[in-house]
Amino acid sequence: MNSYLSIHPDVQNARNNNLPIVALESTIISHGMPYPENIKMALHVEEIIRAEGAVPATIAILDGQIKVGLTREELEQLAKSKDVLKVSKRDFGYVLSQKKTGATTVSATMLIAEMAGIKVFATGGIGGVHRGAEKTFDISRDLEELANVNVAVVCAGAKSILDLGLTLEFLETKGVEVLGYQTKELPAFYSRESGFDLDYSMETPEDIAKLIHAKWSLGLSGGVVIANPIPKSFSLDSKMINKVIDQALEDAQSDGIKGKDTTPYLLSKVKDITKGESLDANLELVFNNAKLAAQIAKFYVMI
Repeated sequence: MNSYLSIHPDVQNARNNNLPIVALESTIISHGMPYPENIKMALHVEEIIRAEGAVPATIAILDGQIKVGLTREELEQLAKSKDVLKVSKRDFGYVLSQKKTGATTVSATMLIAEMAGIKVFATGGIGGVHRGAEKTFDISRDLEELANVNVAVVCAGAKSILDLGLTLEFLETKGVEVLGYQTKELPAFYSRESGFDLDYSMETPEDIAKLIHAKWSLGLSGGVVIANPIPKSFSLDSKMINKVIDQALEDAQSDGIKGKDTTPYLLSKVKDITKGESLDANLELVFNNAKLAAQIAKFYVMI
């Protein structure tokens, strides 16, 4: 075992006994939501996964140690700290060697989940190709890890602040399946509609588990995106949210926001403009994804 990797006893027991495990990222805690909403969300997500019969494994780096599965105290530390670094692949060496604390992005969480032998991961939305990327070349590292890492990611589609069409094109080029859970349309994070069709709709968690098992049994590398629409009662109007995002993008440009600061800035702006309505939607889609991920993980270990 890598000396930098520390696995919680509950997660290790699940690994040893082939029990279902669901990986969870931590940037949503440190950079995605304010305190105390973030700690309430993190604890509730873990409760949902346990209620479905799976083991939650929230992933983060604390004082230079990669943690796979966090205690209540560690979750509180992450939720309250103001100096938590946002960790992607390029940041591992610095954060570990300097014994810093970092929250893992989707891409970093996928890498650590693979190290720990975890095959299913639940998040809010994946990163992707940013709007205007033809000029900025701003493309999330999430897409590269999805192309190479054998972890299935349950999400509400790509974040709607992105260029969804180009994100789908990029994933297709990399050979990453994007499956709609009970839908043939890519969900757009806050809303169920994006206007972009998907190739495959999967009707049950068992069918999804069979698909990812079949892919990896062939030795084909790469992740799978399971696009799970936000529940209807919490879905925001797509036209309204796009107008809000356009305003947030204008503000980001005028404020000189670039690189890894872009996503948290835009999400915060969208929350402010919608008077918190987008945060409520964000919470509900995360809960919805955690439940589906646990169900998929249960069927996967039985195959």
